[in-house]
Amino acid sequence: MTTANKITIVRILAIPLFVAMVIYYGRGVQNGEPKEWQRLVSIGIFVLAAASDGIDGYIARHYNQRTRLGSVLDPIADKGLLLTAIVTLSFSNWHYEFPLWFPILVISRDVVIVLGALLLHYFNGKVQVRPSLSGKAATAFQMVAIAAAMLQLNLPGLPLTPSFSWMNGLVGIAGFFTLVSGIGYVIDGIRQLQAGDHTT
Repeated sequence: MTTANKITIVRILAIPLFVAMVIYYGRGVQNGEPKEWQRLVSIGIFVLAAASDGIDGYIARHYNQRTRLGSVLDPIADKGLLLTAIVTLSFSNWHYEFPLWFPILVISRDVVIVLGALLLHYFNGKVQVRPSLSGKAATAFQMVAIAAAMLQLNLPGLPLTPSFSWMNGLVGIAGFFTLVSGIGYVIDGIRQLQAGDHTT
């Protein structure tokens, strides 16, 4: 097994530990006795896992370690980290929780993309994944929203509460790009389907 794949597997294995720390800290908040070390550990795991994505990609490219296993594991690790973070922080009892529509939107978009890819592979025999600017923006803003919620970032004069207005705005931007990118992928999928003459 290549070094790049080993790093990816470690990233996947870190996800349950991340979820556990988020939940335990949330319970502490709910009981009025939050343990700050649990929040810091969860932040550390998230940062290291996110950073390792770039590291294993660099190793795979520069040391010719690209494998079919890596092409499967890497997106699982990436999406697994993002989705579990968004879902967990929506029900975690932290100072700020994501609104329910946010994880529903993110999960729905990814389900539609996966189902669309399966249909395209069935009808066309191939799938061309074209990364879009809106898709990259969605991922970036999702990461920023997760980081802001975990770091409990505050702006001068604004309290950190469940109705934290600037956090809601940040989540709204992430949701907007998530929706736009999802629509874009659906349109691109329809074009690929039409190009394969399977419109009937």
